[in-house]
Amino acid sequence: MTDKMLARKSGHIGTMTFNNPERHNAVSFEMWEKVGAILEDFRADPEIRVVVLTGAGGKAFVSGADISKFGDERGTLEAQNRYNATTERIYTAVSTFPKPTIAMIRGYCIGGGLGLAIACDLRFCTEGSKFALPAAKLGIGYGYLGVQRFVQTIGPARTKDIFFSARQLDTTEALRIGLIDRVVADADLEAVTTQYAETVAGNAPLTVVAVKHITTELQKAESVRDLAGCKKMVEACFTSQDFIEGRTAFMEKRKAQFRGK
Repeated sequence: MTDKMLARKSGHIGTMTFNNPERHNAVSFEMWEKVGAILEDFRADPEIRVVVLTGAGGKAFVSGADISKFGDERGTLEAQNRYNATTERIYTAVSTFPKPTIAMIRGYCIGGGLGLAIACDLRFCTEGSKFALPAAKLGIGYGYLGVQRFVQTIGPARTKDIFFSARQLDTTEALRIGLIDRVVADADLEAVTTQYAETVAGNAPLTVVAVKHITTELQKAESVRDLAGCKKMVEACFTSQDFIEGRTAFMEKRKAQFRGK
């Protein structure tokens, strides 16, 4: 049986691939559980500094849940609650992942696939990619945190539009409203994404992680923001070996070799 979830490490980049191309990378319950395990491995590996999420087959990133398995996996309220708890745990794991995440999108990015892409820090896609959230066409409820991520990314009115209409967006509109961050030719997607990921991975990890953490805290209510934690992460940058290396490399006119320490 073909592994439906693939993980690869190359230098400082970890790549996770949804490998169910015959169903446009629709995701089963078992696949969601494997996503969690892969993310945990990438999180624990100090060599991995950037994570890229993508889909196999060239026609889709992720087309949402595998509807053929709804009867088994979501046929009762109890089963539905179990499924929702698992998927929300995964979306939260992606959105709170301490290292930068990039959704590399080729083709359809639909339903739960779009929810997954929104949970990533950045979204790069090909010119022919398509985006939609068809929950209203399927009678599916979409939870608080999932809707919140859309609102934080594209604002409340555009979130309502996407959910209310369940219509499909092309890359021109998706880029205009901030749903995606970069559009490239199909042949260039992997090279552009890899080059960007390598650029980020080559920068000081403590700085990158601190900025991601602070940005996440800024999206929370002011009363619950971890200001002390943010301050501690900034101070860690200034007391690190990387801070010394960065200054030294600048003076010596060479590329800094950061170690995340």
